Amino acid sequence: MLDTDRRIKELFDAKAHLGHKTSRVHPKAKKYIYTIENGVSIIDLTKTLDLLNKTLQFVQQLGKQNKVLLMVATKKIAASQIQALCQKYSIPYVTSKWPAGLLTNFETITKNIKKLTQMKKDREEGAWNKFVKHDRFKLEKELIKLEKAYGGLLKLDKYPDAIFIVDVKKDKNSVNEAHKKNIPVVAIIDTNVDPDLVDYPIPANDDSLSSIEYIVNQIVEAYIKAKKD
Repeated sequence: MLDTDRRIKELFDAKAHLGHKTSRVHPKAKKYIYTIENGVSIIDLTKTLDLLNKTLQFVQQLGKQNKVLLMVATKKIAASQIQALCQKYSIPYVTSKWPAGLLTNFETITKNIKKLTQMKKDREEGAWNKFVKHDRFKLEKELIKLEKAYGGLLKLDKYPDAIFIVDVKKDKNSVNEAHKKNIPVVAIIDTNVDPDLVDYPIPANDDSLSSIEYIVNQIVEAYIKAKKD
């Protein structure tokens, strides 16, 4: 019980309980709302914790079975922190823009990822030195473009076994593609979205960096720890 109280307090301190104004609340999200204060929906953190625990169990199973979790966070306030976290633990990620067809046209995307890998290798090994300055500049420009689009996917050599999404409204294309390929979706669900879009919803504020970081850190920690064990 003490642990439950502590974690609810941590969620509260992270501002996870602050939802959207009542005018923006999705009808299906109402079941996660505890009360309304000054026209703002307040999320029931006991439900958040319950669903977070279920999600952590699922994520731990992924880790134990050495399965691939893809992190999607194109929301500006969280992108750089999540990118750094994913790079630290070698987790594939998308933090700039969802590459259209990443899941539904995986073979084509894989070719682009392989091209990026080869270009980086060629540059590092000095294979570009034989080109004139103008051509090297063009290659550099192409490399930057590919890096921005696919830099977080270099370790993704097969379909992910699940995807985690920070904001399903902003990244609706990733949700749609995951559904088409029957890939489970784990996501933070604010009060302005349909929770039924997600297999493992975590009702929480997706506009606060502290709320996002708290949940993402829990997810990554559970996944990596299970992987190591």
